Amino acid sequence: METIKSRYGRLIGELIAQVPQDTQVSEFNVYQEGIASILPYIDTIIHDYLDDCSTIEGLENLEALHAHAQRGESTLVLMEHYSNFDLPVFHYLLRKRGAEGGTIASSIAAIAGIKLNEENPAVHAFARAYTRIVIYPSRSMQIIREKFNDPKELYQEIKRSISINHAAMKALSAAKTSGKMILVFPAGTRYRPWDPSSKRGVREIASYIKSFSKFCLVSVNGNILRLNPSGDMEEDILQRDRIIYKVSPIHDSRKFLASVKYDLHFGDDKKQAVVDTVMDMLDAMHKETEGRCQN
Repeated sequence: METIKSRYGRLIGELIAQVPQDTQVSEFNVYQEGIASILPYIDTIIHDYLDDCSTIEGLENLEALHAHAQRGESTLVLMEHYSNFDLPVFHYLLRKRGAEGGTIASSIAAIAGIKLNEENPAVHAFARAYTRIVIYPSRSMQIIREKFNDPKELYQEIKRSISINHAAMKALSAAKTSGKMILVFPAGTRYRPWDPSSKRGVREIASYIKSFSKFCLVSVNGNILRLNPSGDMEEDILQRDRIIYKVSPIHDSRKFLASVKYDLHFGDDKKQAVVDTVMDMLDAMHKETEGRCQN
């Protein structure tokens, strides 16, 4: 088994040298524009391991969503999450479609957890290729409460998380009406087969849907960068594979929320009911595509 670190150590070193070395996130740098000049480094890895039959199905739906975004409407892309290469491969396949695909790719701004910036220089370097709005996820908040024994340190970290998320929401508000399509992974983390809870959507997604005009769902079948249970992100395992992304027709957010409310009559947790419906829909799309993703 080859890891991304063992196979591409030299390339990763060159990549790290091309990005800003300050990985610390603050309220002043939550919006991070993608650095196009480092895309070729990542494209090299994708080209080596991505099956030629990989594709984006339903691309016309994404094109239609992009047209709405260009008219100043707020648009959301909700994508399944299996790998740190879910977005890079999607971006790569879009750019392979020519100028129009490249324009769509460059209009994507992903919501990304602070961990991608601060945990590892290599992971940070990969992440900087793509436009992102960095947040302090609720799951990370649970971890820091366990990490900091000193009440003063815990207080400062909580204070930092609040300022980062406040700034991120301001950046999101500006981006979503300026032609950007906001990409979010509704599970909030990569799916880990040994942890079924990692595929449950996070409640915050209901608030995203409510605050956007339109959205598409994107299922992901196939994965060239498999999770390594015993290693850091840079120890993830490379494997040649065919990847099929499937884009749903456009959903009107208001109508979608109304239909979920009508169908479920909601329980005690209205937000979780909304995101559970989204995850069920993504799962159904995933299963529809499974048979066609085999090499």
